[in-house]
Parts: sequence; C-alpha cells; structure tokens
Amino acid sequence: MNTKEINRVLQDTFNKELTEGKKRHIVFWYDEAGEFIEDIDELNLEGVRIWKLTPHNMFATKLEVEKNDVNSNFLIYANMAKPSAREDWLLDVYKYSQEFATDKMTVMMRELGITNDAALRDVFKKYTKFFKSKEREALFKSFSVPEYTEEQIDLVVLASLCKCNIVNLDEVIKALFREQLKETNKYWENIRKFGNEETFWNLVEKTYGYNLQDKSINSLLIFFLLTNVSETLSGDIPKTWQPYISAIPMNAIVFMNQFMNHSADEVIYNELANTVEKQVKVTEHLQSKEIKDYITSDTFCCFDTNIITYITKQLMNAIHDYTSYIEIIAARRKLHWFSVFRNEYEALYQAIQLFQQIYEMGNAITESQPFDLFKAYESKYHNIDTAYRKFYVAFDQIEDKDGFRALRDKVENIYTNVYINDLAIKWSDALEGEQEEYWPIAGLESQHTFYRSFVQPFVNKEERVFVIISDALRYEVAKELSNMLNVERKASTDIVAMQGVLPSYTDLGMATLLPYKSITFNENAEVYVNDYKASSTENRATILSKHYKDSTAIQYKDLAAMNRQQFRDVFSGKKVSYIYHNVIDARGDHAATEHEVFHAVEQTLKDIRSLVDQLINTVSASNIVITADHGFIYNRDTLQASDKVKKDFLNTDIEKRRFIISSESNSIEGTMNFSMDYVLGEGSGKYVKVPRGANRFAVQGTGANYVHGGAMLQEIVVPVIKFKNDRSKSSKNDVRKVEVKLTSLTRKITNSITYLEFFQTEKIEGKKTPLRLKVYFTDEEGNRISNENIIIADSQSSKPEDRTFKEKFVLKSMTYDKTKKYYLVLEDEEEAVENIYEKVAFPIDIAITNDFGF
Repeated sequence: MNTKEINRVLQDTFNKELTEGKKRHIVFWYDEAGEFIEDIDELNLEGVRIWKLTPHNMFATKLEVEKNDVNSNFLIYANMAKPSAREDWLLDVYKYSQEFATDKMTVMMRELGITNDAALRDVFKKYTKFFKSKEREALFKSFSVPEYTEEQIDLVVLASLCKCNIVNLDEVIKALFREQLKETNKYWENIRKFGNEETFWNLVEKTYGYNLQDKSINSLLIFFLLTNVSETLSGDIPKTWQPYISAIPMNAIVFMNQFMNHSADEVIYNELANTVEKQVKVTEHLQSKEIKDYITSDTFCCFDTNIITYITKQLMNAIHDYTSYIEIIAARRKLHWFSVFRNEYEALYQAIQLFQQIYEMGNAITESQPFDLFKAYESKYHNIDTAYRKFYVAFDQIEDKDGFRALRDKVENIYTNVYINDLAIKWSDALEGEQEEYWPIAGLESQHTFYRSFVQPFVNKEERVFVIISDALRYEVAKELSNMLNVERKASTDIVAMQGVLPSYTDLGMATLLPYKSITFNENAEVYVNDYKASSTENRATILSKHYKDSTAIQYKDLAAMNRQQFRDVFSGKKVSYIYHNVIDARGDHAATEHEVFHAVEQTLKDIRSLVDQLINTVSASNIVITADHGFIYNRDTLQASDKVKKDFLNTDIEKRRFIISSESNSIEGTMNFSMDYVLGEGSGKYVKVPRGANRFAVQGTGANYVHGGAMLQEIVVPVIKFKNDRSKSSKNDVRKVEVKLTSLTRKITNSITYLEFFQTEKIEGKKTPLRLKVYFTDEEGNRISNENIIIADSQSSKPEDRTFKEKFVLKSMTYDKTKKYYLVLEDEEEAVENIYEKVAFPIDIAITNDFGF
C-alpha cells in the first residue's frame, strides 16, 4: 500500500460511526519492519492525533491517552513488534481499540476478531500459500469458529482443503479416504501444496495414535481398519498387523464405527475395506482362527464369507446344531456387512428352518386320519413349504451362487424326497382308507359353502363387505399375509382354513366362491353357476347381483389403473364387492415363467396389502375377506419320469397334469377316484381322478413344476383371512412396538469402555412388533462421542434371559467436563421424525487414557 492509499484507509477507519458506547477511535499500527517509518509524518488525518509508540514510552503513552487527552482520536504508530499480553502496558487500551495493519495476515486476523495474539500470527504465517487464494480464504472464513486456537486454525485449514462441511479431524480423514479410491487424491495434494503435512500428521498421531515412521494415507487407512479389527477379534493379533494397532484406540474405533455405518459412505467404505483386506491378507490369517473368534467382527467382508461358508458346510454335513447357527446369523444382523450378504444369510436361515422342522419331526410325517393330517398341515407342516419358498426367493437373488449350489441341491432333495414324498404317501393312504370315493372330509369347513359361511352373515346384517380372491394364494402364503396385516393396522385379523374343492383348479374353485343354487358342466366342460358361465368377471358380477342386488365384481388390474374418484365410484352403493387378483397363477401356469412363481408370491403380498390400505383409506372399508380358488405345488427341479402317471385309455371331459374329469367311474392305477356329486349334485355322473401324492399325469402342455388341481394339502388347504378394520378409540387392536428399557443400575460413566444392559420387556406376539434401535452417547450439542450399537428387539421367547442385550460402548479419548451433561441416546431407526426413543442423562467422569481404560 502506498502512502496515499494508507491515508485513505485510515481516514475511513476514523470516520466510521462509533459503536458499543465508544466516544472516540483509537487505532494501533505495529510496523515491526519499519516499512512506513518515513511515511508516518506525511499522513494527513483530519481530527486525529498521531502518536509514536516506542518500547520506552509505554507508560507515557498510557498516561497521554487515558489521562491527559481523553477526547481525541489517536493513531498510535509503533516501529516495533506487538508485545505479548504479559508485557503490554497498553493491553487494557488495546482491548477497546482496534489494530491497523498492512500485511495480509494481520488484516485477516482482525476480520476474524483475533486482535491480540502474537502466537496465532505465527500460525497464520505458516499458511501463507493457503491464503494467497481468495477461494481458500473465503472457505476458511465461512466456518463458524467460537474461539481460535492454534489447533483450531490447523483444523479449519484442513477442513477447507478437503471441502468438509464442519471443522472436525474425523471429517478430514473421511474426505481423504473417499478420495483414496481415485487415481489422484486431490485433497492430499491440497494439503501438501497449501497446508502443512507435518501439522496434519501431528494431529493424527495426537488424536488417533498413528505413529508409523513411513506415513501415507494408505497406511493410515490400514491403521484404522486393523485397529478396529483388534477390538473384536479374539486371540493373538498377527505380528505383521501389530504396528498398525493404535495404543490409544478409542478415537479410532469410534471413527471407524461412524464411517463404516454411515449410509452415504457405505459403498466407498466397502471398496476401501476390500482393498485393504487383500493387502494385509486377512483371509489367510483367519485360517488359524475359529468362527467364535470373530462372530462380532465386521471390519472386512471375509468375516461374513467365512461364517456363511462355515454354516453351509455344517448343514451339508448334517450337523444339527441349528440353534447355534440361528444365533450366529442373529449376531450378524446388526453388523456392517449384513446388508451386502442379506440374501445369503436369508437363504441359510430358511434352509435351517426347513432342515430343523423336518429333523424335529423325525424325518417322517405321523400317520393320521385325513381330518388330523389336514389340521396338522394347517398348524405346522405348512411352515416347511414357507421355508422352501423363502429359501428360493433368497437364493435366486444371490449373485454368486457357486457356494450355495450344493446346499440348494440338499434343500431340494430334503423337501421333495423326504417331506413332500412322505406327506404324499401318508395323505394319500389316509384319503384312500377313510374317504373311499367321498369328498369332502367330514368336520372341516368347505370351500363350496364359502359364500354362506363368510359373506352371507354380512348380507344378513346389511354390512358392507369386500372379498379379495387371489388366484393360487395357498394357505402358507396367506398365513404370512395375515401376519403382515395384523401388525400393519389397527384391526382384527384372523385366518382359517377351508377344504378346497376337488379338482382344485381355477374354474371350479372360483365358481364355488359365488352364491349358487347349481354348478354344472356343459358339453365342453365349462363351469356354469346358476346357468351362467362363471369364467368372466361380468358374469360373476351378474351371479352376485342376482343373489343380492347391491353386489359387484371387478378385476384388481382394472382398479389399479383408476384414480381416487373412479375407485370410489366403482364401489358406490355396493354392499358386496368381489375383487379378483391374479399374479401367482398367471406366472406359474406358463412353462416360461413358472420358475418365477415364488417371486410372484412376493408381488402378491405387496399388491393385497396395498389394496387393503386403499380400500380402507379411499372407501372406508371395514370388513374385508381374503381367499383363493386353490393352492399349488411347486418344485424347482425337473420332474423325473417316475413322478408321472400314465393314464389308461378312457373318455375324459378335462385332462390336466393333476386331475382328470370323466364320466367313467373306473379307477386308474396310481390314482384316487372321487365322485363330484358333492358339488354338482347327486347323480351328476362325474368323477375326478387325481394322482396319488404329488405325481403328475403324463400329458402334453405347459410346465409341470408348478401345478394344482390335485388333492395334496398344498393344493386343497384354502385360506380365508377375516380382516376387520378398527376405528374405535379402544386400544385393543392398537399395533405397537415392544418396549426396551435400560436396566443397568449405573447412571455415570467412569471408564472409556462401558457395558450397559437393555431389556426387551415383552415378547413379540399379536400386535406387538419388533423395535430396532441405534444406541450411542452424545454431548450437550448432540455431537456423538461413542460408537453406535444396534439393538434388534424381536425376540419371541418367554424367557427374560433371551430378551436381554449387553452392549459395549467405547467413548472418545477427550477431556470430559464433570459439570456438563452427556446423554445416552436410543434412536428408533424406523421413525423419520420423532426418532428419539429415549434420552438418558449420563455424567461422565473419566481421565484421558492412553489405553482401553482397563
């Protein structure tokens, strides 16, 4: 700045409006280098006294300014360094004055409110190159810093160079790690060019304990990951890893917990961890470890792949330690890599469920009467079909199936050749022994009386009812749907099983769900109800309205295309509404898509739940009944020739893979023969022939893996879900999550490592649903100061010990103020707004430690 410019800037400074009760302007100008010593006398400042300060006239200056002349504006020029606060006689004057400087650092310090700190001036000078850029300077100034210290300035510079949103070393490290995957780490280059490498490494060592001689961002990454591993890996740590394990691990562990579990960093972390996993040969080192040594380790994905391989091998070797396997999977659910291997773990879990249920029933179905076997299927055997279905839903989504092919083969073999085969023999023997040619089984609710049993009661009371009929919604699927509906709404939900019609195929099943006086076949074996052909939605609507005028029928796909008003109009004035849904059967009945039938089940569950919501929210539905026309059998593997039954020559009305309808009463070897008088009326002269068990007739046509029409329990146990929405003020049908309570007696933290116990106060049942919590410690400002634990409270056990959680908390190594408040926060992961489940005050009284706090 030249003399003229200096004169202008100074004059502008003195002309500024006085604030904060000041009566005059006093400006200090320290010109240590004497750059302007010859120019000071040339200044012409109106209304300002220029006073020259020297090391020898400090007292005289103080006397002049504060006693002799208390009214004048002063420019106090000093050709000397600014004295330290301890040696400054004019410190009290300086505090209510301001400083003028011509060097950039001083100007900026003044703008930041740093007015009297010679030590900080040196810190700013360290970053001369940094502040040469207006963009970097603007970034520095954009951060809100309550108080500047040397370390804080270092951190603000680093945060600016790494484009962080907050001033925090953790955030700087995260930014550097994110860039590490790229060809050039631009943030590290920024630090090297415009920051200070030595300062950075000193901060890292002080905060995390990283002190390797050959420092690099890659070795820092290895340091963090291996330090994190050391916290959960039991037994000896490999010698080659030991230099990378921090002596003060708390901050590194907390950092890693937050970095790897933050959704925004998940993909980047996984790539980094996979790279390091290879570099430090984690898989090789784990060969000397047992699975129990790393059940809770989740730094690297090989922990999960090893555990998955272990459980798979155990199952293949028929080691029946099923409870142990389920406990291992439960432990992995709350760890980092579970989401990556969700399908693998789900496939394992469902295989365990299938094997365990078959193992516990002694690999055999108990011989019983038809009624008892039907009830046994309704209560327990259907769960095996569910496990088989869910295994394939998960298996189909596994990208690398090689490690699961042998297990898949075993699941298929056990399900088909042990469960289905034995159930087929016992069920067929029971039917042949008791039923002879009579259908249905006495004592069971029958599908052909559906309308009279489940719809007519609403008609009699003039209550509105909606009937959803989903083609091939077999009982085990409906059971899952019923459970879902039960915990998604304030409503009462019940499910019962009907004995389906025989043959269990669409035309007849759909017909018997309607109100009818007669069901007949024409010469083309088409089904008629009350003289109306029953295959079209329009005719079904006619049949319904002929019985009860305020009735209608519509296809789900047509409803799905309607807007809200059109949806209302369809049901306006209707008391009985039949809604037909067809996804499972539509997919399964075609050879090209039958392998997708289990995924069609998943879509069906979504569709019907969405439809129930729409009916309640749009037309205020209260009574909803959900049923099906029939169930189905599905096996993934291609059938063998021995699974197919050759039919003798006879005259037939209909020939399908699972049934034949004929006017001839004679039996065919390997089949069961039943009269259809029960539904067509006495003397109908029609007979249905079904293969024993799950066999198929050898007929030409579509795929043979997905079938229905026969008498297997999977086909003829037809569900009826009775759903009643509850708009009352009563809490009887309220859905609520189970409660979790902190049960540890202590409410004070005295150690960097702290264990706390939590308790799920009630088991999952009925309307009580699981609760998933994130649990961690924060300071008063909400900054996290510990690792984060996940509690999944979903135990169905009645035993209190099975509903107890012991969680380990690692607190950051930092200075804790005994007078301040710290909090244990329990956060409900599923709540978007009111997500704080509980907040418990915890005083913290611990010294800074350089170890684990033991």
